[in-house]
Amino acid sequence: MSIKKLSIVIPAYNEARTIHHILNKVDAVQLIGNIEKEVIVVNDCSTDATAQVLRDYALAHPNMGLQLFDHEVNQGKGAALHTGIKKATGDVLVIQDADLEYDPNEFNVLLKPILDDFADVVYGSRFMGGKPHRILFFWHSIGNQFLTFLSNMLTNLNLTDMETCYKMFRTNMIQTLELKEKRFGFEPEITARISRIKGIRIYEVGISYYGRTFEEGKKIGWKDGFRAIYCILKYNPQRLMRYVLMLLGAVGLGMFLYVAVGLGVVWMKSL
Repeated sequence: MSIKKLSIVIPAYNEARTIHHILNKVDAVQLIGNIEKEVIVVNDCSTDATAQVLRDYALAHPNMGLQLFDHEVNQGKGAALHTGIKKATGDVLVIQDADLEYDPNEFNVLLKPILDDFADVVYGSRFMGGKPHRILFFWHSIGNQFLTFLSNMLTNLNLTDMETCYKMFRTNMIQTLELKEKRFGFEPEITARISRIKGIRIYEVGISYYGRTFEEGKKIGWKDGFRAIYCILKYNPQRLMRYVLMLLGAVGLGMFLYVAVGLGVVWMKSL
């Protein structure tokens, strides 16, 4: 596939301390095939100096072509992504968090399966490959694995990291989807929706992960985990119903066998 432009969508909320670092990294990346970069930052009504830092950065880097959009009310990461996706004009689109957990130098790793015309969607997995991976929270890793397992069960995919930030799509494909989740439910929703596209080619590549602690600014919490479970169930209704019917069938069969065996025992005793 010929790719002329990559749209990099960055949702930002209270990232005044780190946003310039990630923009420096994005600006410094040399994309394979001389692909042009379109950088779209959506400030989700930050309460710190994020908006001013972004304006100052854009003035100091006029050749970067930085596009800034502001939400007047805080709506959530998913809503910021919806805005960025609508504004994208590149052939391919990638999601980049505003913190320093993901390395923009790995854009080329995600691009390669699409450039080689093997993939329409590429997920960057934190749990495969030999890249650096900061050791942090045990229960977060268990939670990630459970959410990925539940998502895979209902989408019939075999992803290793459904919740990863690094997702790359053909732009014309993702712009046709009617996305609804405004917060961290974006990840299970987009995964469910693309899994239903006929003939979709989804790949995973290993990436590095420089995770943050809550003291360093990490925002996702246990409530978001429950919301993710709800979204996995909500956006996979057909396969969910199939599993419910299978479960009910198994329970019904068990009850039938229990009653049949009981009646058989009674009959044998009456002989």
